[in-house]
Amino acid sequence: MADTTFGPKGWTPERLGPLEGKTYVITGGNAGAGFQASRILLSKGAKVVMLNRSAGKSSAAVNKLKDEFGTEADVSFVPMDLSDLASVRAAADEVLKTVPQIDALICNAAIAQVPTQKLTVDGFESQLGTNHYGHFVLCGMLFDRIDASKGRIVVVASLGYNMGIKTIQFDDMNWDKNYSANPVYSQSKLAQMMFAYELQDRLEGTGRDVQVYICHPGASATSLISTSGGLMTRLTWWLMSKTPLVQTAEKGAYPEIMCATEDGLEQRALYGPTGMMQTGGPVGKGTLNPHAYDKEVMEKLWDVSEEATGFGWNF
Repeated sequence: MADTTFGPKGWTPERLGPLEGKTYVITGGNAGAGFQASRILLSKGAKVVMLNRSAGKSSAAVNKLKDEFGTEADVSFVPMDLSDLASVRAAADEVLKTVPQIDALICNAAIAQVPTQKLTVDGFESQLGTNHYGHFVLCGMLFDRIDASKGRIVVVASLGYNMGIKTIQFDDMNWDKNYSANPVYSQSKLAQMMFAYELQDRLEGTGRDVQVYICHPGASATSLISTSGGLMTRLTWWLMSKTPLVQTAEKGAYPEIMCATEDGLEQRALYGPTGMMQTGGPVGKGTLNPHAYDKEVMEKLWDVSEEATGFGWNF
């Protein structure tokens, strides 16, 4: 059932007030929903720092945003490749040097439906390594700055978490024996959600002032699949994007903006479109299936992630 908590149209940017003095750091902010999120935040006077892989595309995005909002628009980028933990660490160090306040870190970037098994430079299956491990380290390195700002971490998940094996394949994290694009993508997005829900649990009683929210964009016309999916997947998605089943990238950005700015949200929840099949419709609180917060699996994934990345969280 559609959630109309925020009115018949659900949450929209019309609810936003002025955001002057706020700083938002977003991964993958130069295209798709991430670019639209950057636009919306800048339109309200916020400062936006994008963490993107491509310097060329980032410069073009910054120029486009300044053309729209004026040269005084406070938007910049730091080069970062989520699939390379050395790059993640270097980018986080740069952010800590140059960004004194983080009101929200929006974990938006991802790759999807990689057709054949590929490994990151660190030896991880590419979708898990990029979508989960990269953000796991980034959030950890920026956590104290977010905490000092009484800020938020927003994890952009996917309805794909509810597909595939619906758990983590701990005995073969790289899927050497049974690689298949969709189940592996589904596991990577489930891993992101489990990280976020486990982080919520670990923050309880610590006195830390960080809120963690999880959302998904529904079915949105972004470049996600076209940049990493196989030929048939790209073709199928291109055809779907011409139908009413797929909404615009701008609407796909609404859930992450809401989670970065709206007060009174629940943490143990999944926010996004709440219409038919949750692919579109009013943005609000959607259905969250319990396998996404299976405590035993979450705890094991956290331990495995710390060991794999060599990064230990310190609360």
